[in-house]
Amino acid sequence: MELELKISNLCERIERNNIWRQRECVNLIPSETTPSLLVKLCEISDPAGRYAEHRTMKGKEIYFYQGTDFIRDVEEELREEMKKYFGCSNIELRPISGQMANEIVFKAMVKFINRDRKQGEKSRRMRAVINNELTKGGHLSSQPMGALFNFVEENPETGKENVFNFPVRKDNPYKIDTEKLSELIFSVKPELIIFGKSMFIYREPVEFTRNLIKDMNPRPIIMFDMAHVLGLYGAFQEPFREGADVVTGSTHKTFFGPQRGVIAGNMDEGSGLEKLWVEIKSRAFPGSTSNHHLGTLLGLLMATYEMNYFKKEYQTQVIKNAKAFARALKDRGIKVEGDESDGFTETHQVLIRVREFGTGEEIARRLEENNIITNYQALPDDESFVGSSGIRMGVQEMTRFGMKEKDFEELAELIADCIRKNINVKGKVIEFRKRFLKMQYCLPPEKAVPLAVKVFSSIFPDSSYLNRFSETLLSFISQSKEF
Repeated sequence: MELELKISNLCERIERNNIWRQRECVNLIPSETTPSLLVKLCEISDPAGRYAEHRTMKGKEIYFYQGTDFIRDVEEELREEMKKYFGCSNIELRPISGQMANEIVFKAMVKFINRDRKQGEKSRRMRAVINNELTKGGHLSSQPMGALFNFVEENPETGKENVFNFPVRKDNPYKIDTEKLSELIFSVKPELIIFGKSMFIYREPVEFTRNLIKDMNPRPIIMFDMAHVLGLYGAFQEPFREGADVVTGSTHKTFFGPQRGVIAGNMDEGSGLEKLWVEIKSRAFPGSTSNHHLGTLLGLLMATYEMNYFKKEYQTQVIKNAKAFARALKDRGIKVEGDESDGFTETHQVLIRVREFGTGEEIARRLEENNIITNYQALPDDESFVGSSGIRMGVQEMTRFGMKEKDFEELAELIADCIRKNINVKGKVIEFRKRFLKMQYCLPPEKAVPLAVKVFSSIFPDSSYLNRFSETLLSFISQSKEF
């Protein structure tokens, strides 16, 4: 039967990929993570196929589908858990990615700046925006070629959007030059300032900027795209305490969740930004989403339980591991970006320069062939991502699987051998990974598995599926060498 063959083939490929990435590879891409067992089961539970559209109307939250009481309660509880995590007053949970979260804020900004528009007056876009340049580590979703597309006025002379990049220091292009930033802000008078990067190793000058603009009228909105460092909120940087108005992020990089987005704000009555939050909510629904993927929403609640409980312990170890990893790579002859006196990094990311051994793309492929998964990266002095000279790595996922500083030093040795000497280390990497298969910073297996069994068994409408599954699983275990 053709369908059965296709399905069987796909399932075999899924199985092989799962085993390769979960048991045989060291995963170092800084924008990825593996959720816990219970988070994964939440993702495939009944809400994954449901709808729960809702909107605030006349001060009341109105749901447009029946059978949604459970997911309504989940969303309300998740909102409170997220407020606790950020220490803020407003949470919007309906974005299904960090990029969508950014786009929702940009749409809301355009509505917000037109709030006093007179009848018949033409709507306008944002006059000017400041962000991080893409090749200096800026996040793609904050660029005109990304989610910022068509939300900023064009310069009639150049035909380009009035998007200006943060000036960077000559001695360290990963840090913003605050003196030149002051000049830029008062020169272009931006309506929105966007902090945050995808090549992210140092703090952003949020507090400095807030103090600088506090008396401007109108005052620019400060947005922090924390996609990469969301799971390090507080230990790395605390944007709301420092003066940010809105924080966006994806929930699956350093945060423990499934792939989603979130928007957080402090825009209560008296802030002067109440209307901006109203616009953010309305641009989330109906402006950007209809069904907001309820399976991953449920998974995010489970992940936020884990994050709020293990936050300090996890964050501390991530930053320790990143610094140890960077130092170990430097000691083994790999050029590490960043300031050595700062420990090279303040986040989960470690950036290395590999041009003397090949292009970033070539070295990333060589590492992948040795089961070390990274991604190539354009460094600040590269002209583009084509022929880039860098590799970007993150320690967050392997930290969650129990790696500590000494383990990253051992891994650095394997990476250095692979990059500098072109030694095949695949077998050693597979053996190395076998030591780090048990996930940390979540319920231990003896407590998680009984709960997982209950959830998993409830997914099947027909109990015969569960019975057949159980029988097949036991047979598989008895025949498999893996167990």
